[in-house]
Amino acid sequence: MTQSEIRDRVRLVDLREVRLDVDEVLASLDDETSGAVNLFVGRVRDHDGGRGVSALDYAAHPSALERLRDVCRQVAEEYDVTGVSAVHRVGSLAIGDAAVVVAAAAAHRGTAYDASRALIDRLKAEVPIWKQQSFVDGEQEWVGSP
Repeated sequence: MTQSEIRDRVRLVDLREVRLDVDEVLASLDDETSGAVNLFVGRVRDHDGGRGVSALDYAAHPSALERLRDVCRQVAEEYDVTGVSAVHRVGSLAIGDAAVVVAAAAAHRGTAYDASRALIDRLKAEVPIWKQQSFVDGEQEWVGSP
């Protein structure tokens, strides 16, 4: 597969301070060759480690967007996908907000599932985005920061 073909499979990659749009991510992967699209939405939950969470703030290193593109390219190269997309929120989020949306499209569901799982797992492990959790008791903690 050529670098151009890999780039064509990476459809939507972004970091945003505004609400994420699941329909936009799905639309970015719309084509007639895809028999399956697997979508993952990570949301802000109201608890962590047995403690109540009131809000989250996400911060991204200046290299985060390029790292996210790299991760998307890796997945597009390693899996027989027709496309991959990933969008992550930064800034202040409320309980229930979508923090991340990733999706993979492929001819078959197994490949779409596998690529989507690899995409979110690598994003969490390799992209320098950190969250500061605010707990209902007023305490705060950074998660995933160096």
